[in-house]
Amino acid sequence: MKFIDFFAGVGGFRRGMELAGHECVGFCEFDKYAIASYTSMHCITEEQRQYLSTLPLKQRQKEILKEEYRNGEWFSNDIRRVCADDIPQADCWCFGFPCQDISVSGKQLGFNGNRSSLFFRVMYLANHVGEEKKPKLLFIENVKNILNVNRGYDFARLLSELDKGGYDAEWQVLNSKDFGVPQDR
Repeated sequence: MKFIDFFAGVGGFRRGMELAGHECVGFCEFDKYAIASYTSMHCITEEQRQYLSTLPLKQRQKEILKEEYRNGEWFSNDIRRVCADDIPQADCWCFGFPCQDISVSGKQLGFNGNRSSLFFRVMYLANHVGEEKKPKLLFIENVKNILNVNRGYDFARLLSELDKGGYDAEWQVLNSKDFGVPQDR
């Protein structure tokens, strides 16, 4: 299955999807340091890696951001500027939209916040890519407070948006500590 990695960070979704045998056709990430890390970990060839290792650190950090190091993968650095027509066909879109407005450690603005409301941008794109390019699956991750922020209305709104887009939602709260990592999240 081909997938796109939105709000990619350093590639957690990508790593898991590739380990499961799926193929990434592109990614979108805003933070330049995350883009550099993502590119270095997931996109460059061994030959490019060897060349980059000969450069001084500052030069390497700028060099890795060049398009050539993505080796033909679709890329955008801002979901707000993505045009639906430019998105390659993929069976699945993976994304963990920003949680700062949802998390209990944030201001809990929910979808009223500027960051977490980017969920709606992805839904807009999914509804405007055309039927032949519309992803069959959306694989979404966020913090467990998505169930409670704004008295649960935001989660209901999320489910409603998915339904309007033609997606049947299945959801579950998982804790990373139950999967062999030293975190309780």
